[in-house]
Amino acid sequence: MATKLLIVMANTDLRNGEELGAPIFQATVAAAMEFEVEVVCTATSGRLLKKGVAETLFVKPGSPKSVLDFIKDAHEAGVKFYCCSPNLDLFHMTEADLIPECAGIVGGAYLIERVMSDEYKVLTY
Repeated sequence: MATKLLIVMANTDLRNGEELGAPIFQATVAAAMEFEVEVVCTATSGRLLKKGVAETLFVKPGSPKSVLDFIKDAHEAGVKFYCCSPNLDLFHMTEADLIPECAGIVGGAYLIERVMSDEYKVLTY
């Protein structure tokens, strides 16, 4: 049985807050179940890791918790968030622009290696 979970958020539309809840919530639950969990944000989702973005997004209108709050909860549970390297150029970011909960920047080879590994189960959004 795989002990690691990779969640790939590729084209989750930030304009639809309800799309942001499930992958982050599932990551938190998996970490609480003692799985090693990584969330790679790529394409449109890469913007979630830019300072000033996730705190303005909400899964449900009127909710007191922002998407950043959910990211912080997941991070505290042990989830590691990664930004895909092309996002830096795509969204005019530098490493300094990333939220503290971001564990680092990864490239395509990192993602493919994990997807092809027997150690990981993969969920994509």
